[in-house]
Amino acid sequence: MNYPNPFTSRTSFWFEHNRPNEDLQVTIRVMTITGKVVKTIAKTINTTGNRSDEIEWNGRDEYGAQVGRGVYLYQVIVKTKDGRQQQKLEKLVIL
Repeated sequence: MNYPNPFTSRTSFWFEHNRPNEDLQVTIRVMTITGKVVKTIAKTINTTGNRSDEIEWNGRDEYGAQVGRGVYLYQVIVKTKDGRQQQKLEKLVIL
């Protein structure tokens, strides 16, 4: 999930998992409702518990321009070192 949602200038993504103390490759793709990717965030996380660290996004695209107001989709993809993968698609709103 992301919080706050809707947001104006900044939001944070986080999720729960069952892989504490393990490196997880996290990719977040923010897309228009037609599927065009406007931002990709990739990060490796390792947490002692079952909740991920917050991954922040400032509402800017790959080129640093502010993304327009509206409804967007985001896809969270989490991969383990042994190749297992889970993904989830959600929506967010920029005001």
